[in-house]
Amino acid sequence: MSAGGDKILVAQGGGPTAVINQSLVGVALEARRFAQVAHVYGARHGVRGIVDEDFVDLSQETSHNLELVANTPSSALGSTRDKPDVRYCQEIFKVLQAHQIGHFLYIGGNDSSDTVRIVSLEAQKAGYPLRCLHIPKTIDNDLVGNDHTPGFPSAARFVAQAFAGANLDNAALPGVYVGVVMGRHAGFLTAASVLGKKFPDDGPHLVYLPERTFVLTQFLAEVKEAYARFGRCVIAVSEGIHDASGTPIASLLAKNLEHDAHGNVQLSGNGALADLLCEEIKSQLKIKRVRGDTFGYLQRSFSGCVSDVDQREAREVGEKAVQFALRGAGDGSVAIQRTGAYAVDYALLPLDAVAGKTRVMEDAFITPNGTGVTDAFHAYLRPLLGTGLPDAFRLRHHPVAKLLRPGS
Repeated sequence: MSAGGDKILVAQGGGPTAVINQSLVGVALEARRFAQVAHVYGARHGVRGIVDEDFVDLSQETSHNLELVANTPSSALGSTRDKPDVRYCQEIFKVLQAHQIGHFLYIGGNDSSDTVRIVSLEAQKAGYPLRCLHIPKTIDNDLVGNDHTPGFPSAARFVAQAFAGANLDNAALPGVYVGVVMGRHAGFLTAASVLGKKFPDDGPHLVYLPERTFVLTQFLAEVKEAYARFGRCVIAVSEGIHDASGTPIASLLAKNLEHDAHGNVQLSGNGALADLLCEEIKSQLKIKRVRGDTFGYLQRSFSGCVSDVDQREAREVGEKAVQFALRGAGDGSVAIQRTGAYAVDYALLPLDAVAGKTRVMEDAFITPNGTGVTDAFHAYLRPLLGTGLPDAFRLRHHPVAKLLRPGS
């Protein structure tokens, strides 16, 4: 047996999701089917836990408890926002080598896939027999080579239902409503807001995505037109909307915004963009009832709003990662690929094909005016949302004749 061939180390990185533990449990339980695997270790708080040697032995967990954890949102091992450079990854490799880890599986998004790529290169340079697998996860749905990414369907289900509820509220008490959704570069999650629409005049009436340039004067004109047409206006906005130079609108309208660990303007976790857009609508359009929400972290791990399709596929990408690792498929990133009307298969892509790259919404999914989505996007997203979506209905409003004001 090669050095460390009987040990798997799995970790979770980046933002939690509603189904990331399905992938973790998929790894832990699938590994038990292979006699050569003696231990499955979990690193607490992602790559930070690796360099700190903060491991737990998942092999000692009961299958029953693992199944309970699988159905629990957020990252059971804890996560991290550390973005490892080469030196950081060299420290990771030293720990893997010291513990005789033979298989490193990292569940995460773009940055996590790049970490796996660098660690894989370090192992190759050292001649150490380490199998490195990236397991996809991100609510942004922005991993290249994937039809969709685990975590996104459940977050999309939440966004669709949240806007369906906001639309009903807005119809009862008309005004303008602005909902800001996560998505720095890709607008998939914001676009999901339209999947809760049932009637032609339902909101969101306007959708703004980072794939299109945002012009404030044009935005105000479109809000004015929609408000005049419907007597109200529901707006879905991506946190990553930007001007022609690529500067986030939030940073143009606000001062002293925080920056995250990667040096990016902190777009999530504050209500700046929603508040600023609402203020522009009030002051420029003179509409009195204007309200805004920032969904923030709510959309990531919302319990009770999980897609069963997402749960199943998140489990399977973990299982497939173990199969690819232990059956000699090589290093790579597990990818979901759609087949048929709706079914999926799993491929192992080269790490270079995924690492550090960002997928954005295809033009075919966005309407020509840039403020809506096409039927093609509806067809793409609908099967991912899962079963049992709630529905909304209306009174038919049969009028009763007026007696005191018959002509009014």
